[in-house]
Amino acid sequence: MDRIVISAKKLILLGAVLLVLAFLPLVMTSSYHMHLVIMTCMNFILGLSFCVLYSTGLLTMATSAFWGVGAYTSCLLVVKGGLSFWAALPLSGISSVLVAVLTGSVIARVPGIAFLVQTLVLAMILPELFGNLNFLGGWAGFLGIPSPDSIGGLIFMKKTAYYYLIIALVLLNVLGLAALYSSRVGRAWRSIKLNPQLAETLGISVYRYRLLAFMISSASAGLAGSFYAHYFQSLEPGMFTAFKSIEVQIFAILGGLDYYLVGPAIGAAIMTFVPELFRVSKEIEPIITGAVLFLLVIFLPDGILSIPASLRRLLVKTSNMQKSETSAGRTATTGV
Repeated sequence: MDRIVISAKKLILLGAVLLVLAFLPLVMTSSYHMHLVIMTCMNFILGLSFCVLYSTGLLTMATSAFWGVGAYTSCLLVVKGGLSFWAALPLSGISSVLVAVLTGSVIARVPGIAFLVQTLVLAMILPELFGNLNFLGGWAGFLGIPSPDSIGGLIFMKKTAYYYLIIALVLLNVLGLAALYSSRVGRAWRSIKLNPQLAETLGISVYRYRLLAFMISSASAGLAGSFYAHYFQSLEPGMFTAFKSIEVQIFAILGGLDYYLVGPAIGAAIMTFVPELFRVSKEIEPIITGAVLFLLVIFLPDGILSIPASLRRLLVKTSNMQKSETSAGRTATTGV
């Protein structure tokens, strides 16, 4: 088994972050702002889900579809199956994994654009399926979803309890994915992203590792869907369209695609808070989202977290140019 090394600096930083998160509800008394934090955390999980597949060199449009699978599974198990939310939560992730296995066993074999297109088809089909099944509420939606049962002193009557639940899910995803990225699996994913053909010659099964990434990505989205369903307590198929998958891509791109854990957090925070604070209407939001994606691809393809490295390269380049000019000036003076 691969050994995972965590530096003392990272442990201290993680402890500080956990301390801030633990006491945040004590200083954030606004229910509205707490709602934005909760939505940021949920979008962060969806961004992490996208980055898992990106780490193998694939882009997906199916994040919203598996988010919906998790949400509707949780509703069925709790409302019609009589299960507790705490039993339905992991089963929602498992149901998304099962759908991922059924679909991914076919589409994970195709590379690049073909994979992206097929996940787009999946993202278009599943909302239609949700809307045409009467036992899922049809196009009218699924109403009357209960809040989670109280646990460990947390009573889900206020947003504080939901906040601690989503923080627990975020930590589960971050720590689990950090362990995977640091392990043999993560190294295989990086090898496949760099050169799939070379990875195959080294004995790495590109298909199996990409299918594994597809399954893990789907599980994360399914867990987020279960939380979402019981947080809003109502669902309708229009929530899970391909447009949400585009938003999830922006979370990752805005933060930085090569920063698999931190990048989605930055992007999710910006794309959740900024439209809400500026009161952007739902009609204008798709236009703004498309404009942001267009500008990011052109002017900031490596994301916000790449800015410090870009500035350092610019400073080094400027310094080298100045040294060259100074050296040329001295040579000219000596020649005279």
